[in-house]
Formats: sequence, C-alpha cells, structure tokens
Amino acid sequence: MLEFCQKSSTFAVEMNNIIRDSAKLLTANVVAQAIGLLVYPILTRLYSPDDFGLLNLFLSIGGVLVLLSTAEYQYAIVLPKDDNKARAVTQVGLMVLSIVTVIILLSLPFSGSIGTLFKAPGLANWWWLMPIYVVALGGWTLLNYYYTRQGQFTRISGYQISQSVLNSGLKVGFGYSGFLSGGLIVSSVLGPVLALCGSIVLGWRKCLSALRLRCSYADLKQAAKEYGKFPKYDLPRSLVNMLSGNLPAFMLTPVFGLTELGFFSMAMVLAFRPINMVCMSIYQVLYRQIAEKVNLCQRITPILRRYLGWMMLITIPTFVVLYWFLPWLTSLILGSNYAISGVYIRSMLIWLLMVLMATTINFIPDIFGKQRIMMWVETVYCVLRVIVLFIGIRSGSFILTLRLYFYVSALVLAGELIWFMWLSHSFDKQLDDGGNIVK
Repeated sequence: MLEFCQKSSTFAVEMNNIIRDSAKLLTANVVAQAIGLLVYPILTRLYSPDDFGLLNLFLSIGGVLVLLSTAEYQYAIVLPKDDNKARAVTQVGLMVLSIVTVIILLSLPFSGSIGTLFKAPGLANWWWLMPIYVVALGGWTLLNYYYTRQGQFTRISGYQISQSVLNSGLKVGFGYSGFLSGGLIVSSVLGPVLALCGSIVLGWRKCLSALRLRCSYADLKQAAKEYGKFPKYDLPRSLVNMLSGNLPAFMLTPVFGLTELGFFSMAMVLAFRPINMVCMSIYQVLYRQIAEKVNLCQRITPILRRYLGWMMLITIPTFVVLYWFLPWLTSLILGSNYAISGVYIRSMLIWLLMVLMATTINFIPDIFGKQRIMMWVETVYCVLRVIVLFIGIRSGSFILTLRLYFYVSALVLAGELIWFMWLSHSFDKQLDDGGNIVK
C-alpha cells in the first residue's frame, strides 16, 4: 500500500510539472495568438485577399527552407545526458543553417523565374527577404530547443509574445502607411528577426554564453554521426510533412488563384495557427518529460493516456459548438467578405482534433529510434494528399478539394496515434517493477 501511494504521489508530481511548464508556454501562446487575432479585423480591411495569398505562398516556401536549414538537429539537442554533447549538436545545427543560407543567397538572381513558376509575379519582388527569414526562423528553431533542454520555458514564452507584438504592430503600421504590396511579408520577416535578437541579448549571460565555447572538430563530427538519424530520416520525413501541409498553396494557387488561397490562408490563421502553437507548447514539455523517463527506464504510457483523455474531453465539445457558429463568427471578426473562411474551417475540424491528439506526441518515434518508419509513413501521407488534391482539382470545386484533403489527413493522423501508443506500451512491457529492462 505504501509503495502504491509513493507511485501515485510521484505520478501526481510529474503531471503537475508537465501542467506547470505547459501552462507557461500556453499562456504565452494564448497572449501571442490573442494579439495576432485581434489585429486581423483591422488587417482584412487594409489588405486584399491577394496580399494574404502572396504572404501564404512566401511563408509556405520559407517553411520548407527553414526545415532544411537545421537538418532537424534541433530535436537531438534535448536528448544527450551530457551538456557538452548538446552544445556540439547545437553548433552542428548552426553550421547547417549557414550552408543553407548561402545556397538561398545564390538563388536571388533567379527570383523572376521563381515567381513565374508559381504564377505569382509579386513573389519575385520580395524573394530577397527569404534568406533573412530562414536565418531568423532557423536560428530560433535551434535556440528554442536549447532553451527547452534547460527548462527555460519563460524565455521561450518571451520570444513568442515579443514576436507576435512586433509582427502584428508592423503589419498594422505598414497597412495604415499605405505600404500594402509587401507590407505583410516584410512584417513577417522583421518580427522574428527582432524577437530573435532580443532573446539572444537577454539570454546570453545566463543561458547562451556556453555556446560561444567552440567544440572541437572531433566532437562536432561525433555529434553529427551519433544523431545522424535526424538528418537521414527525420529531415526527409519533416520535409515531406511540410510539403504535404503546404500542398494546397503549391497545387491550388495555379488553378484557383491567389484570391481563393487568401480566403483559405485566413482560415488557417484563425484555426490551425492557434492549434499548432498549443501543440508545440505541449509537445516541448512532453518531449522533455518523456525523454527523461525513458532514460531513467520509467513507464510512460500512463501519462500519455491521461493526457489524451483530457484532450478529448476538452476538445470534442468545443469543436461541436464551434461548428454551428463558425461562418457567423468569421464574418464578425474579419468582415462579411470572409464568411467563406468560416466554411473552410468547418472542413478542418476533424483534422484539427487529430492534430491536437497526434502531433503533440509525435516525438515518440524519435525517442525509440523509429525515424525511418516515420519517414515512410509521412511519404505515404503526402502521396495520399496529392491524390485527393488532384481528384478535387478535377472536380473544379475548391471546398470539395479541401474536404477530401482534411478528411484523409485526419485518417492518417489517427493511424499514427495508434502506432505511437503501441510503441509506448511496448516500451513499458519491457520494464519490471524495479525499472529494469527485461530481456
């Protein structure tokens, strides 16, 4: 009985730690999202749907390049027991970021051809901002996980809020000043740049000064090799996932045009962006907690089950209520011209539920070295999405295309969730009551 009470007490403490750390990030995310969403009723009355469509295209391409810029080494920063090895992994990531940035700089003379490729001539005018965007986002991606390893969630929260304030303020300022053609893109680049610089300045002495201690070539080579599965399997997986998530922008823009994409991108801003930031908050805390428990040979399935149960209990009723009010709510927030964005969000709800459930724990394959399998899962996922988008394009209906895309996506995520839980259960079955792995 005493042993049971001790285990229950330990479990309660662990859950409280997860809730506490998640709350720090979630609070910052809520504030950041609130700031971002509060300005959109203003932005939709300053900028046209074409402006939002061009922004969405720029960010979609930038997102793919940011993935390449770190080779996914940021996920390895959390895993080593030794801080020196974690520093070496971080520096490897910074080296990759430098190489990718130089390659993007070499593409600047071909900006006109890039704009022509996507049938968006305006993209060529702002392509010179792409290397700056990649440096800012790639640098923060590495710094974010370095902070996560140290449990510096307050600093992560500070970046999120400052980035949102700067991004939103610049968009409104440029809009009122008449800088409409590229104001959204310039703001989306300057905001992360300034927020990153502020985070480095404020966190240098206490958290980041160790990064200036350059690791030896042998240490860098060893770190790159030891965590080579991340660029070898995780990078292709994440790249496929990013391409898969941005397929609507890449495939539908040439067919349906920037205006339709603008309405869709606004739906993503209102629906997916808040969900994604919540997911990242929970993901970072759970990743650290679960990785530590696995290193200590402690069971992980009870925590995951408890988390998923609470997530379903909160999310499903909320989404059911939102379904009936979304077109009206979207019109109220953005203006009557954007009512169709609320209809698009309706098509996403099942997918958004599965995003909350599955993506917050999709670090499980990384912890257990299953990156190769996950890479093939994402590849199949992308192929299925391409197929349904082609079917939708053939139908000539934008809304039908989105529904097919999101329903298939939800189905695949449900399959991934089942696999993640099976992996955690398999790990727990190997442990005896003393926390030892049974051969």
